[in-house]
This record gives sequence, C-alpha cells and structure tokens, in this order.
Amino acid sequence: MTDDQQGELFTETVIEETEMETVVEEEQEAEPEPEPEPPKPAPPKKAAPSPNTEPPSKIVVETHDKPKSKISASRKLSLKMLMLGKAKEELEKEKVDRDEEKVKYLAERVPPLQLTGLTLEDLQKLCRQLHEKIDVVDEERYDIEAKVNKNAREIHDLNLKIMDLRGKFKRPALRRVRVSADAILHSLLGSKHKASLDLRANLKSVKKEDTEKVLTSEVGDWRKNVEAMSGMEGRKKMFDAAGSAQ
Repeated sequence: MTDDQQGELFTETVIEETEMETVVEEEQEAEPEPEPEPPKPAPPKKAAPSPNTEPPSKIVVETHDKPKSKISASRKLSLKMLMLGKAKEELEKEKVDRDEEKVKYLAERVPPLQLTGLTLEDLQKLCRQLHEKIDVVDEERYDIEAKVNKNAREIHDLNLKIMDLRGKFKRPALRRVRVSADAILHSLLGSKHKASLDLRANLKSVKKEDTEKVLTSEVGDWRKNVEAMSGMEGRKKMFDAAGSAQ
C-alpha cells in the first residue's frame, strides 16, 4: 500500500471513531435522568408531658413521699436537755477561768507586802510609794472615765442624727391656732366639762357716766382732807366712821 492509501484509511478510521463518539454522547443525553427520591416524612413530635396530664396515681405517690423526721419527740427532748447541760457547764467553766485570770492579774499588779523586819522609816517610805501609785492610778481612772463619757455622748448624738435622717421623729410644720380655755378644757375633760370660763361675762359692766361721777367725787384738794383729818377731831371722825362701818 502506498502512502496515499494509508492516509485515506487513517482518515476514514478517525471519522468513524468520531461518529461513534457523537452517537454515544447523544444516547447518553437522551437517557432520562433518574427522579430524586421524595423526602421521608418527619416522625411525629412527641408532646411534652405537662403536669396536668400526669396520672393521678403518680401525683398521689409524690404527695405521700414527703420526708418524715426520723427523730422522735422524746429523743428531741433528750438532745435539748443535753445541749442545755453542756451550755451550763461551759458557762461555769468560763466563770472559773475569769476568776482565775483576775486573781493572777492582781497578783502580778499588786504583789503582797513584806512588812517583816522593816523600821519606821522604811514603813513611812513604803506608805509614800503606795500613795504615789494610788494617785497615778486615780489619774488614769479619771482620764479613762472622761474618755468613756465622751464616747457615750458621741454615740448618743450619732443615734439622734440617725433617727433624724430616718425621719422617725420628724416634726410636722405646725401653725398657731387660737384656742379658748373652754375648748382646751373640753378636749381634756370631755363631757365632764360643764362650767363656762367666759371671763368677760363675769365682769361688772360700768357706764361711762358713772365712772366720771366717781372720778369727780374722789378728785379734790388733798390739803383740805389732811387738815380735816388732823388733830383730835380728825381722829374722832375716823373712829366714828370705823364704828359705823362695823
């Protein structure tokens, strides 16, 4: 075979292969695609158990399952008595310890006096030393007492300020009101108050003319009155006036 024939055969085979590939592709395209499977239905949701849907038997069981005290009343009483006895013992022990501490402190601060073999001068010197110590202790006591009183006053003032801030004793704004004596007695005595205290009603009413007459009769020359009442005649007149008045 010549080269031309070989080339023609090669081209024919290539054409046949391309045609076969196109046919295969067309067949593949012609095949229908498989339909997707439908989604599976979701399982039904379980309803949450509500307290009302519980069976009555279970509810009854829960009500009867309350914890009961395992200690009897007599056991409780005995435990209480034991606790009280223990507390009493502790208090007595504290008291004894306090007394011992007091004795120990006094022994350290106030040692016993050794007076054997001391002369008169030594005793006088010892007395002076004791008096000096007493004065020092008295001054300390006075200072401590002053500090305690000062602190107590400050605490009292602070308590008053706290009460004022809380408004416990806040005084309301008052206004002045005129109240008669009858109203005051009526509020104090109530129905027992019957007498009236109207002081103006008990006053004596005097006219203006009467007051002028009294003034004119009383006002005069005082010298004449003095001369008339002087001497024996004046004394006699005064005696007669006193007798007539009786």
